[in-house]
Parts: sequence; structure tokens; C-alpha cells
Amino acid sequence: MNQSSGILDIAYEYQTKVFCLISDQRVFRSKSPEMFTTVFARAGIKGAYVPFRVEADNIGKALESLRVLNIAGAGISAPFKEKVLPYLDVLSEGANIIGAVNTIVCKGGHLKGYNTNAIGIMDALNDAKFDIAGKKALVIGTGGAARAVVFILNWLRAESVVVAGRNNEKTCRLAKDFSCTPRLLEDLSAFPVNVDLIVNTTSLSSADESSEFTGIVGGIKSNGCQLIFDLNYGRRENIWQALAEKGGIRFMDGLSALAYQARRTFLLWTGQEVRQDEFLKALDI
Repeated sequence: MNQSSGILDIAYEYQTKVFCLISDQRVFRSKSPEMFTTVFARAGIKGAYVPFRVEADNIGKALESLRVLNIAGAGISAPFKEKVLPYLDVLSEGANIIGAVNTIVCKGGHLKGYNTNAIGIMDALNDAKFDIAGKKALVIGTGGAARAVVFILNWLRAESVVVAGRNNEKTCRLAKDFSCTPRLLEDLSAFPVNVDLIVNTTSLSSADESSEFTGIVGGIKSNGCQLIFDLNYGRRENIWQALAEKGGIRFMDGLSALAYQARRTFLLWTGQEVRQDEFLKALDI
């Protein structure tokens, strides 16, 4: 082997594609870096997935840095799924309809935004053998995750969807965008909720995160609910799980949805199909 080929081998050895997750301080709670790093290794891809904590005022700079640093792809988590939209070059059809992005593909300084959350949620519901068609749903929250959930529930032919949020303006805007019924969060405990499915899309799932929110959740009286689906995971004492147990309702957290959307994100980033069970195993599901 001559000297030049040796240098090329060394260069190739360090040609690791870098992917990242962008969020606020919650980025360090995510299991995405661990999951993707594991799957990269199993798939034989030289890839590193790192968490980046970004302040809200710097989201534009963070997106520009993806171009400057040649980051191969980025995951976008709360609270930035809607805020990144003005800084992207183009949106996929689904992301444009939903109005939120959780996956960015970076090629040659060009940023394209996708939403794999919606299909991931659909796959998780299918895995749980829950058919929303003809049923009623209550979605808690008004952010990017809520938009993905409401979109996919409508697409799956839910009979009706109620959206509940703390901010009346945002709640009404989301409800109008997807032809849903708006309701203020604090009103939920005032009368029974007659739905088949409750989905929490907020970041709040434990009592130590908000005592006020915990009180509201604890006061929800659900009639006929079959499943409570919390998109969060990893909470030691989950207020949504407690609500489910109190009502004898099946409970599901967000780990399976994370794994299902990750498989689609992985394909967008690498062009490589990987079996779904690889992502589930990486999360010990």
C-alpha cells in the first residue's frame, strides 16, 4: 500500500456523518441519540447522533449552522417543530399540511423538512390494535406534536376530535386548521369527557413538572375511554398513567411512537431500510 492510499484510508475511517437533535433543555431527556447511535452501528453506518440544546432566540442561527457544519440530518423536538419552518428551504407535502417538522434532511446546504411523527403515531396505534375510525378523540396540547396527532386522527377517519389547550388563541387556531372542536384545558374537569381516546401531546406528564396541570388531569372524568396515549416517556410517576389506572383504561406511552417514526427518519437520512424491530430493540421495547 503506497502512502497516498494510506492517507485515503485514514480519511475514510473518519468520514462519520453527524446527525443531531435540536430542542431546549429537554433535549437531554430524549432517548433518540442512544437509539439512533445503536441502529447506526448495527446497520454498519458511520454515524453519530448528538443532542444540541438551543435557546429559542437562536433557532435561526442553529438552522444556519446545519448548513455551515455540513450536518447530515437533524431531529427537531419541542418547542421548535413549528418555529423552524421559516428557516427551511422546502417542506415535504405532509409537513406543509401539518404545519410542523420533526425531521430535516441536509444535502449540499439545502434543508428540507419532513414530518414523520404523524405516521409514527399511526403505526403505534396500529401496534396497540387500536382503530380510531368512527371513534372520538381528545387531544391535549396545541404545539407541533398536537398538529401531527390531529392530522393523523382525521386521516384515519376519527368521528370527532376535540383539542384542549391553555391558550385560547392557539387552541382555536389549531381547531380551525383541522376542523376540530376547541376547548380550554381548565374546563376539562368541569364535566365528563365522552371520548374513546385521549392523547397527551404536551411535555407534562409528572406532578413535579406542574402541580396546576396535574390537578386538571386528575380531575378529568372520562366516560367510555378505551386508551390513554401519552407521547412522553420515562416518567417515574406518570399522571396520565395514574388517570388510566383510576378509570380502568389501557395506557400507552410514547416509546413505540418514537421507534416507529425513527425508522422513517432513518430512511430519509440514509436511504437505507432497517427492520422496525431494530429500533424497538434499541429502546428495549
